[in-house]
Amino acid sequence: MSRIGKKLIEIPQDVSIVVQEKKIIVKGKHGTLERDFLDILEVVNEEKKLSLKRLKETKEVKAYHGLMRALIQNMVKGVDQQFSKVLIAEGVGYKFQIEKTNLIVNVGYSHPIQFAIPSDLSIKVESNTKISISGIDKERVGFFASQIRSTRPPEPYKGKGILYEGEKILRKAGKTGK
Repeated sequence: MSRIGKKLIEIPQDVSIVVQEKKIIVKGKHGTLERDFLDILEVVNEEKKLSLKRLKETKEVKAYHGLMRALIQNMVKGVDQQFSKVLIAEGVGYKFQIEKTNLIVNVGYSHPIQFAIPSDLSIKVESNTKISISGIDKERVGFFASQIRSTRPPEPYKGKGILYEGEKILRKAGKTGK
């Protein structure tokens, strides 16, 4: 049996879950998320706990069981607390700016790079070199943060680039003189 799939999902007080035929809707203080699931699983909603039951015992169904449990857990956590990622620009002249609905990133190219901020995410500039991306959908927050980071990933010699908060860069030694 899937170790992750058999765990119960604790439902916080101000979160409500509605299970329809092949759809689960999670509502909380920060918003609403919904997701479709296959009919090979049955979602059982008891008082303040949610469990998933498999209807078949194949390898694919077992994998899907664990995946859906993790996705539903992330939905519950997102509408209750929100997810956030912090990005830091490390380097001379590297900075973040917000203009209306665009994020402008200056990372050493001849031109600034613009990103349209999705309506379901909020971005807060903590300083010129530090931004915080937050939202209720973990996948959207992580994907948008990775798009920004991909403009200039950290390099191993000087450590310059855009990195996640708490990320360690393995530094390499430069050339040695003879």
